[in-house]
Amino acid sequence: MYDRRMQNDVTLPGVSLLVADAFGQGEFEFELTPELAERYELKSPDLGSPKRNTKRVGDISEAHVIAAFAKLGYHVLLPFGENHRYDLVVDDGERLFRVQVKTGRLRRDGTVIEYSCSSSHAHRGGASRPYFGEIDYLAVYCPGTQKVYLLPEKELTATRAHLRLSPPRNNMSKSIRWASRYELA
Repeated sequence: MYDRRMQNDVTLPGVSLLVADAFGQGEFEFELTPELAERYELKSPDLGSPKRNTKRVGDISEAHVIAAFAKLGYHVLLPFGENHRYDLVVDDGERLFRVQVKTGRLRRDGTVIEYSCSSSHAHRGGASRPYFGEIDYLAVYCPGTQKVYLLPEKELTATRAHLRLSPPRNNMSKSIRWASRYELA
């Protein structure tokens, strides 16, 4: 039981931080033993594993997309659970938009961002399934450019697509999706 007449400064071995009591009176200092410090030290996960962690990659892309919308003043809602065809809902104050997030990959020459326009469960014996009619926008985060691109559902293909960063070598310009046109500022 706490007694306010207790000595104000108490040192307990085991934790290294200062804490004020519930009444804002006195300070208690705790010190971690070297064994406990090593046990509870925050260490970054081993990212050098040979298997690509697609869930982690998707979570990082989703975080970048959420941050981009938030910086522009939109409200971002996250649906409960994993069984939705969209990753988030964006509220512009008048309407709600379903947004699916994908990670874009730069081609080796750095001229094109490639991304998927469907969900694939081929690793579980399933097929690719396009998002037609089930989302309003596809947001693509590309780690190579560190930008977010927002494409309306009507511009999606059934499988994969790309955004061009620089002109093609053959100078063709018809039906090119320029990345700059879709950048989420």
